[in-house]
Amino acid sequence: QVQLVESGGGLVQTGGSLRLSCVASGRAFSDYAVAWFRQAPGKEREFVAVISWGGASIFYSDSVRGRFTISRVNAKNTVSLQMNSLKPEDTAVYYCAARRGIAVDDGYDYWGQGTQVTVSS
Repeated sequence: QVQLVESGGGLVQTGGSLRLSCVASGRAFSDYAVAWFRQAPGKEREFVAVISWGGASIFYSDSVRGRFTISRVNAKNTVSLQMNSLKPEDTAVYYCAARRGIAVDDGYDYWGQGTQVTVSS
């Protein structure tokens, strides 16, 4: 079992930045790929970014590429999502998720509870 806890969400103006963190506990975190997803009100959950267990492979959705950066420090059981140049359309609940093997679909085994990000115009 892996437990995931997100933090770092909040309210920010358009063009601002936030840094989300996902801290894991439980089984060997370094064995797992970790992804960020988001879900806006009335919309389906969508993939944002993913990083492989060792950090060698990273993928972003087209909507965030160039603005968001995913990183991880396995020694601290932490994956971060640095979000810059935020737009109102980035407003959503952001979730981190973990699984063995990198993937961009939502077939992840472990999920956090989510953290709200609101970008005001």
